[in-house]
Amino acid sequence: MPPRPAWSVEERRLTPPDKKKQNLRTGLILLSVALAFFVGFMVKMVFLGRS
Repeated sequence: MPPRPAWSVEERRLTPPDKKKQNLRTGLILLSVALAFFVGFMVKMVFLGRS
């Protein structure tokens, strides 16, 4: 039987509330990165024009 990847053992150990908390944190991080790109794009449009 081939060895399992290290992350599979860690994933199985998480309880549902811990997993939910981890997913929420990851989602909020991704949201903040997307929001930063969007705000940066809008600032660029305002200060540098649409060229």
